[in-house]
Amino acid sequence: MIVNMGPHHPSMHGVLRLIVTLDGEDVIDCEPILGYLHRGMEKIAENRTIIQYLPYVTRWDYLATMFTEAITVNGPEQLGNIQVPKRASYIRIIMLELSRIASHLLWLGPFMADIGAQTPFFYIFRERELIYDLFEAATGMRMMHNYFRIGGVAADLPHGWIDKCLDFCDYFLIGISEYQKLITRNPIFLERVEGVGIIGTEEVINWGLSGPMLRASGIQWDLRKVDHYECYDEFDWEVQWQKEGDSLARYLVRIGEMTESIKIIQQALEGIPGGPYENLEIRYFDRERNPQWNDFEYRFISKKPSPTFELPKLELYGRVEAPKGELGIFLMGDQSGFPWRWKIRPPGFINLQILPQLVKRMKLADIMTILGSIDIIMGEVDR
Repeated sequence: MIVNMGPHHPSMHGVLRLIVTLDGEDVIDCEPILGYLHRGMEKIAENRTIIQYLPYVTRWDYLATMFTEAITVNGPEQLGNIQVPKRASYIRIIMLELSRIASHLLWLGPFMADIGAQTPFFYIFRERELIYDLFEAATGMRMMHNYFRIGGVAADLPHGWIDKCLDFCDYFLIGISEYQKLITRNPIFLERVEGVGIIGTEEVINWGLSGPMLRASGIQWDLRKVDHYECYDEFDWEVQWQKEGDSLARYLVRIGEMTESIKIIQQALEGIPGGPYENLEIRYFDRERNPQWNDFEYRFISKKPSPTFELPKLELYGRVEAPKGELGIFLMGDQSGFPWRWKIRPPGFINLQILPQLVKRMKLADIMTILGSIDIIMGEVDR
């Protein structure tokens, strides 16, 4: 029997459609159909300057918005060899790790709801609301922040923000222990996730999976340790990993990552240096020569046009460790303010590839568990 799941099924986490071939309760075949949320993000990038494009990028992975902004400014920074002040780098790390916690929380709630536990869904929104309050105080927006800039961040942290954030860290550690008490040893939960959706170490590498999917299969690979971007080396934290490779292992990795993120945030808040929050020199040096915005027609636009950076004729692949895996950009400059090519490597899209293989010979109810443990966001899968 052929069954159509989605694109409006609440457990699909967006608009994913699965065409499932069933034999009774057993899944014989599964074909994911994508593209319901395709907005041409890569093409839009090719006729926008980086600063104009920044508000768009938060719509890829709209639950971990800081990471999409980070990779969008990291690429041009590496191309133009632009230095980021120490304070800006610390502020970025704090924002990124808060964003990682928010993303993992909104993975945990619906994942538990898919399995049949309603309570955590309400709990996670309690903590997540506090993170959004912090974001709103610092950036002015709750979800789509538009906060990162080439060479730093848009604004300094407001007065009293650091104390509020430290209070949140203390509160959230209690919250995590509450989740673990409620979920981790729950027999019904373990029955649903243990041994479901196992991926071996070799398979994980062959499929090109990344993030918690990779680390749950016994590989200690975290781009924060590997690529040494921002100042992650200055903090004391561990890479979270498990060796079982099933849905339970992926859950444990993400729960562990939230604790590690709190550790990083606390160290960053306590050691945050003074100084500028943006490298203002780049406003002068990387200005595009004689841009059309200086023409007669554009003179009377009341606001100052956004600073444009000339992207040199180089190719670059930049990547960050997003909550879902390796978020990368392949960027080609063209001696103009616009990128010539802007290729996004979304972690969710590549992690989703393995779904048909994982659900074969499983029960129908296990599709939800496996899909939930992969953690996809259709915004970045379809771009």
